Amino acid sequence: MEDKQPEGKKQIALNIVNAKSKHKGFGAGSIDLNNVSPVIIDDGEAVIDIGAMHAKSKVERGIKFTPNREEVPGGRQVWVVWVAVERTPEGQHYAGLTACEMWIDSEAKRGWKILADHVNRLDRALKRRIDVAGLESREKAALKSLLMSHNEDWWNDSPEELKQALEG
Repeated sequence: MEDKQPEGKKQIALNIVNAKSKHKGFGAGSIDLNNVSPVIIDDGEAVIDIGAMHAKSKVERGIKFTPNREEVPGGRQVWVVWVAVERTPEGQHYAGLTACEMWIDSEAKRGWKILADHVNRLDRALKRRIDVAGLESREKAALKSLLMSHNEDWWNDSPEELKQALEG
């Protein structure tokens, strides 16, 4: 099947722009998701789970989500932390960090999250904001440990504000 478009009309599409892309035309200024990774914190353990970019992390698979928290009374709190990496001529470092919660009842296959909040916090991380409000000290320690072990140089070159946000 051929996609026919009226002559002179430009097709609107999601552009993924990266460092190799030189595109400056229609759709320029799109979000570059190559510099952000999702970290899942579940039961005090932090892991990078790229599936969370499309709400298909290991803990989210098979779960039916509702926007009503009351519908998941037996759930456990799980966090998605969006981690943005900034690339500069001097090197790379962790630059943005935002946490958003969800509640998951694996046994009942039900969960609660507010998708708009996850998207907004992803955007804030991309804009180099730091917001880990709600994370307990155990979760912050797990995240800090993961970031340090993933790339110690990036951690060392990260802003003090980011490092302080993950202290106790």
